[in-house]
Amino acid sequence: MNQPKGIVSLEFGGRYKVQAKRETVWVALNDTEVLKACIPGCKRIDWVSEDALEAEIAVNLGVIKPVFTGDLRLSNVIVAQSYTLSGQGRGGLLGKAQASADIELSDFEGETLLLFSATGGASGQIMRLGKALVGNSAQKIIDGFFERFGEAMGANVIPLHQR
Repeated sequence: MNQPKGIVSLEFGGRYKVQAKRETVWVALNDTEVLKACIPGCKRIDWVSEDALEAEIAVNLGVIKPVFTGDLRLSNVIVAQSYTLSGQGRGGLLGKAQASADIELSDFEGETLLLFSATGGASGQIMRLGKALVGNSAQKIIDGFFERFGEAMGANVIPLHQR
């Protein structure tokens, strides 16, 4: 991801075994009710076009809890297999955040292997908290997302290997 000036970059991701069929996982990844239940602090997430969502999310960064409004866009979509999710969030006086994630699904022992690889960054007051704090919070958010994702879709999600 090409970072604008003043944005500090972070990388995070993981591999997860989802105990459900790949098509079921795909449908759940694109269901706004499932996503809202999985994203900590998500106040709203809505499809605004075939490949774009709008969201409002309160993010817990430990010391502060900024509310970001943002736009998400899907690209490189191969149905029931993969896509890239890119987004930008605005946290008012705290600055901006942006991320891009590649999600890949494949059949795995009769279930689904989900690969998640993301880069993201933030600017302004958020980065004054320190890159490690923001990075650790981001990874905790991702791990928590997939745990809640499994609960919301009624399937176990097992982390296989963290980056």
